[in-house]
Amino acid sequence: MKIIHDHPAPKDAEARKAVAPVICYPNTTLPAFDPAFFDRAREGMELVAETYIPPRDARCFEVPAGHFVRIVSIEGPQVGDLNFWNRHDLTERFFSGKTRALHGTHISTGDRLWSTLPHLRPLATVTRDTLDWYGFDEFGGAVHDVIGTRCDPYTHAVLQGKDYHYCCHSNLTRALAAHCSLPMDEAELLVHDVLNVFMCTGFTKDTHQYFMKASPVRPGDYLEFFAETDLLGGMSACPGGDCGSSHSGDAATCYPMKVEVFRPLDGRLEGWTPSKPSPYSGGHGAG
Repeated sequence: MKIIHDHPAPKDAEARKAVAPVICYPNTTLPAFDPAFFDRAREGMELVAETYIPPRDARCFEVPAGHFVRIVSIEGPQVGDLNFWNRHDLTERFFSGKTRALHGTHISTGDRLWSTLPHLRPLATVTRDTLDWYGFDEFGGAVHDVIGTRCDPYTHAVLQGKDYHYCCHSNLTRALAAHCSLPMDEAELLVHDVLNVFMCTGFTKDTHQYFMKASPVRPGDYLEFFAETDLLGGMSACPGGDCGSSHSGDAATCYPMKVEVFRPLDGRLEGWTPSKPSPYSGGHGAG
């Protein structure tokens, strides 16, 4: 947390601290987000699938390339943990760390969810966000973060000294195992760091610790994506409810969530093609 000061500062400490930062991954060379294209594609789109996510549980769902998918708040303030995989190769999955490096700690309309190496391509593009009005609050909090991992039973056991089986990690593991007919131990290895949908988070200004606060989400709010390739999704309705008090356990009030998949009308995706993996040659300098 960098709050221990055992060593004296050098004479030029203030000058060293005053050095201007440099963006690690300038993203101006990425393909530009085209809202007009997605607005046209959305016109008249047809609802083709719905998945109900029970409180403190998870479900998987499939999204064909070129379809829209919405994560929807339906009854009360509830946050969810989202995983995405390439439907045809589960080893290619959402890479929260690179998404964070390219787009920032919290994502919204126009940002993309990138996949793991060696693929590194957009799995999905955020096309609408009804919570975009929130921005960053006075505490530095914002919604839809890619900084948290997922609540898990291992950390819970370390911090609380007891087992809890309905953390998002376990929920997603059960859902993936059931959907893909996988053994639990194999499914668990495929569950990965999440997009925390609707969750309001940030870092404290003093110790820079990860914090959460009650989500501003209301029934009817949604986060919408466009599938850039065939996707398998996994969504857990977090046992923390709106995450305004507790993170894992049975104390928080929890609500269901819904996933909706929409198909654009024929001809509305003219000029669009599914995303392609990174063009890197793969040699790694080995000769």
